[in-house]
Amino acid sequence: MPVLPANSKRLFVLLAFFASLRFCGELSAADWPEFRGPFGNGHVSADKKPVGLPLKWSETENVKWKIEIPHKGWSTPVVLGNQVWLTTATIDGKDFFVICVDAESGKVLFNEKLFHSDKPEPLSNPVNCYGSASPVIEAGRVYVNFGCYGTACLDTGNFKEVWRREDLPCRHYRGPGSSLLMYEDLVVLTMDGVDQQYVVALDKKTGQNVWKTERSTKWDDLDKNGQPEREGDFRKAFSTPIIAEVPAGRDAGATKPLLISAGSKAVFAYEPKSGKEIWRLSSGDYSAAARPVYGKGLVFAMTGQGRAGLQAIKADGSGDISGTNVAWKLDRGGSKTTSPILIDDLLYWVTDDGGATCVEAETGREVWKSRIGGSFCASPIYADDRIYFSSIQGKTTVVKAGRTYEMLAANVLDGQFMASPAVSGKALFLRTKTHMYRIEAR
Repeated sequence: MPVLPANSKRLFVLLAFFASLRFCGELSAADWPEFRGPFGNGHVSADKKPVGLPLKWSETENVKWKIEIPHKGWSTPVVLGNQVWLTTATIDGKDFFVICVDAESGKVLFNEKLFHSDKPEPLSNPVNCYGSASPVIEAGRVYVNFGCYGTACLDTGNFKEVWRREDLPCRHYRGPGSSLLMYEDLVVLTMDGVDQQYVVALDKKTGQNVWKTERSTKWDDLDKNGQPEREGDFRKAFSTPIIAEVPAGRDAGATKPLLISAGSKAVFAYEPKSGKEIWRLSSGDYSAAARPVYGKGLVFAMTGQGRAGLQAIKADGSGDISGTNVAWKLDRGGSKTTSPILIDDLLYWVTDDGGATCVEAETGREVWKSRIGGSFCASPIYADDRIYFSSIQGKTTVVKAGRTYEMLAANVLDGQFMASPAVSGKALFLRTKTHMYRIEAR
């Protein structure tokens, strides 16, 4: 074995040291692993410790970098270590891309086409595109999804493809929109199309099916000829499921996981490891898009298009719980697209046309309501006792969390927000229709 000179030995030790730091960083938990963050509910941290996110910014203030993102994609970026991953697709839906950006500098590290479709389903949806589904990320792996057009796993170290699937059929009709959910050794896809509706869990290591469960919805949309109205338009949905730890049995503090998934016309609870349906609750509306949240023993789920209501659902029970488990509901006034956010005893949301609402979570009693202006697709986030609402017009309205409405700041950028924000440390990653920003107080 050759003997290294003293200088080389020191260099070798230093390189090994920095490599170990990089390795440890890659094995740490992701800062923003999925749509709606590390807890799937829009909260940046679990313990309410100060994060230090910027309160104010503009095109000339607190912008660390700004880069152009090609094509069209409204997926939320995911962040792990010094990598930011996102997806995009050509406007015509024929080519689908995944992009990795250096979080510190904004330099594009990887930009490759993963999938191609010769005949994509025509898209007639002003609030959707072919690259709307958000990825999920963990140490060493990122998982990306474009609905029926393809799902893949990439190695975050060498950017090589680990596995891919292009055989999960679904006619999305107005574009795919449900983001991925990661649970233990599973990646869960939601496929609510006009022709078929199901939830499927893939093995993270191989990409193979572990379970697949068809929706048990009772459809009421047949026309006089016995065919689904509007080509089955009332059967599709765009929501992303959550994992809720709900009370289990009589033992105090005992819980069990439920996969809560909002589809068209109903909300479902499944056993996450097997896909077995536990309960179903009818909603009446169609095309649910908002992601549910869970807390206080209740599932809070927007009903979707139609009346745009909200249901607070007691999470216990089995079978059809439509007549027994609604703690309270609002027939109108909910969001059609954006997800709600639960903070302590209060539930907040913003409607598509800019009406912000705060209610008591356990009763549904209105606490305050205010118009913050603009229109909304992006879901809010919470940090530093503030709620951040980002509008299609490019304005992020920062509101103090609490029983009195108080606007703290209104920050405007040049683009339009369709994607929800992501956070890493003290930095906000904001994606508009054309660019991505790193916003951080200097």
